[in-house]
Amino acid sequence: MRVILERSNLLKSLNHVHRVVERRNTIPILSNVLLGADGASLEMKATDLDLEITEATQANVEQAGSTTVPAHLLYEIVRKLSDGAEVMLKTDESGSSISVISGRSNFKLQCLPQSDFPQLSAGSFSHVFRLDSTSLKALIESTQFAISTEETRYYLNGIFVHTHEEGGKLMLRAVATDGHRLARAEVEAPAGSEGMPGIIIPRKTVSELQKLVDDPDVAVTIELSDTKIRFTIGSVVLTSKLIDGTFPDYERVIPTGNDKKLVIDRQSFAAAVDRVSTISSERGRAVKMSIAEGQVTLVVNNPDSGSATEEVAADYSSDPIDIGFNAKYLLDVAAQLTGGEATFMLADAGSPTLIQDPADERTLYVLMPMRV
Repeated sequence: MRVILERSNLLKSLNHVHRVVERRNTIPILSNVLLGADGASLEMKATDLDLEITEATQANVEQAGSTTVPAHLLYEIVRKLSDGAEVMLKTDESGSSISVISGRSNFKLQCLPQSDFPQLSAGSFSHVFRLDSTSLKALIESTQFAISTEETRYYLNGIFVHTHEEGGKLMLRAVATDGHRLARAEVEAPAGSEGMPGIIIPRKTVSELQKLVDDPDVAVTIELSDTKIRFTIGSVVLTSKLIDGTFPDYERVIPTGNDKKLVIDRQSFAAAVDRVSTISSERGRAVKMSIAEGQVTLVVNNPDSGSATEEVAADYSSDPIDIGFNAKYLLDVAAQLTGGEATFMLADAGSPTLIQDPADERTLYVLMPMRV
């Protein structure tokens, strides 16, 4: 194999694919990226056996061929080469090493045979549809912060995506929860998504996807079956296994009878929560909201370091209520809201609270209270 390409093109593609490769691997080939030069492009592929990413970039292929090289090492070398440089990749005759040449720099890396590289067989996909990247990004960013990191409840370690009919319209809905909070967002379901199975997209796949959907003009092609999902975004193809589990009935958690309405300026509230939580313990992080007519008093007590209070003006006219929340969870939700205000629908100190964004009716958040 002998190929010449722009350093910027190579770096951009390596940046996408090398992130999938785990730093520590018991199987040596999984530390490598598969390079395949053919026609007028260089294709790169990396996998961790659950997730596979492929990207092709324009290149001058003088001799077609393929090999595998250590992904993180190659990425670091290319990253440190000078801007605007050309890079030549060429394997030796035996195929056991590859030279990375740019200007006066010459690196020689060990290769592993491409025949050892595992392929994530996709099988056949039952549903194919296209979604604009802005909608996909909105679904991910509105919900991914609530994904559980508790490995024992593996079925919560991702975003649940399914279709749902509302008011005669089919919606594509994304839900994530860790048992303490829940985030739900939806967009109009695209053609082709009718009858799709409810699927759970793993946390790592969601994280990689979030970094790829940054161009608002690109439509994303989504193919899925009961066990796999594939996203095609421009020249990048991301294939992932789905979480094999049953997502809980989240509708039961969303309160419908909360009748105490609190409307508060989002930025003032978030800044105040951030300030008073400075005093909270890392373990507890509890902030008490004393809600009375016209204002909310935020209170934090930490036996080890002291206390803090701050008052924030609010629109509230129901009975006074004291309720506690994890400060980090409040800040996470406030960061997702796009409008100037946040609406809290409350019941009592022990019941879940519904948080809505008046500027975006398609998202909602549920927070479980804490004892304070």
